[in-house]
Amino acid sequence: MTEQASVKVSLPAGPVEISVAVDSAAEPRAAVVLAHGAGAGMRHAFLEGLASALAADGVTVIRFNFPYVEAVRRMPGRPADAISAWRAVVAHAAGTGLPVWAAGKSYGGRMASMAAAEGDFPVRGLAYLGYPLHAPGKPERPRADHLPLVAQPQLFVEGENDPFIQPLEQFREAVATCRDAGVEWVEGANHSFEVKGRRRPADEIGASLAPFLSAFVR
Repeated sequence: MTEQASVKVSLPAGPVEISVAVDSAAEPRAAVVLAHGAGAGMRHAFLEGLASALAADGVTVIRFNFPYVEAVRRMPGRPADAISAWRAVVAHAAGTGLPVWAAGKSYGGRMASMAAAEGDFPVRGLAYLGYPLHAPGKPERPRADHLPLVAQPQLFVEGENDPFIQPLEQFREAVATCRDAGVEWVEGANHSFEVKGRRRPADEIGASLAPFLSAFVR
């Protein structure tokens, strides 16, 4: 069962309310705050499938929209606004009394890593679903300088054919700079975890990644 709520986020321009969806486990052992990617909100089928599968395995999932989505804008705003949203929802998740973990698809995961790198980000660990190391075709501009500053364990769930992490050697070098990090590879998958020649609905693809996260939060 999914419950709807809202969380207040303090931004320089004033406070805003962002939408939250809670997929509660029957007997939860942990809570995962789950963020969407840059091009889709929290109700994307990929995230819904992942959240449903995790809830069935004893992990309560708290999805949320970044402020730019609530404002019906297509492009992400300032990273500081996204980081403020992350902090607000993590504080909200702490109210469950469960151990709290962070996870995010692409942009959402990167914003969580930036929040953790700043410190005072009370989550047990962070999982990235398709970490966007750089824009496709632009490996000369990696987004990895902050990763060694993240104190918590980090899990990278990556498609082997994801253009955001090519060449793979550069990605492996970035992961090696982290204090405590591991990688789970999805064979033949792209940035959306689609595999050529194997058509599956987005919710099924999201659900297929649940075992990686479920094992990580144990």
